Amino acid sequence: MHYPLFYNVCVLSVCVSSVSADVGVGAKPAEGAEMIIDGSRAMLDAKWIYWEGPGFKSAMPIKWKVVPDEVDGGTVVMSDDRVADGGKYGSADIVTKKAYRDFRLHIEFFVAKPGGNSGVYLQNRYEIQVLDGDKTKHGMGAVINETDSPYAAYNGAGKWNSYDITFRAARFKDGQMTEKPMVSMYFNGIKVHTNVTINQVHGGPNSGLDGGNAGGKGITDVPGGLKLQCEGHDVRYRNTWIKELELANPDTDFTENKVK
Repeated sequence: MHYPLFYNVCVLSVCVSSVSADVGVGAKPAEGAEMIIDGSRAMLDAKWIYWEGPGFKSAMPIKWKVVPDEVDGGTVVMSDDRVADGGKYGSADIVTKKAYRDFRLHIEFFVAKPGGNSGVYLQNRYEIQVLDGDKTKHGMGAVINETDSPYAAYNGAGKWNSYDITFRAARFKDGQMTEKPMVSMYFNGIKVHTNVTINQVHGGPNSGLDGGNAGGKGITDVPGGLKLQCEGHDVRYRNTWIKELELANPDTDFTENKVK
């Protein structure tokens, strides 16, 4: 099988970042990627912690459950912590212990019931929405409040879905932002976002790093973990992997094969 590549070449240096992987539900990890959710309690505890933001209400160990995958077998991670009931976002979100700058991410999610709500936060800043039933700029698959929802690509509640993302962090010089963060994304193997510039952190201080700085526009030059949101809804995650990149140029577009 032919695998188109994502390349980044640093001119006048020996810096090449590449990714070769399928996209879509069931995509296997790219070479050199790190698995961060395999459906086991051991990996959840080893690689994740709660994000102790201003709205945090829970306590370690992580209360999210490991439950059976009713579709394909095995086990998956469920965003279940009762302190978040009633949509109390920021109260029981989990974040990777490791922080990242540029990366390629694959994540699979399952919304168990209509209206289910969660979110995938790149660098614990920029949310890619997981919200069943919402087709607005705040809705499913949107770079939240920055793009329209690519809702037509959604498989629906009760089915597995996937995001494949290449993200480039903001760039700074002398403490000032010179290039805004950028993202491209496939949703269930369909390209839905190409080189989207992200302008700010939305949602206030409970959203993540820098959310409370200058109305979300005071982005800082520090890496951040991948965060998953808990809002008291049954949303499940599996087969999640990430590969660090060095993207010298402001280009996140990539072309890879859809899983057959």
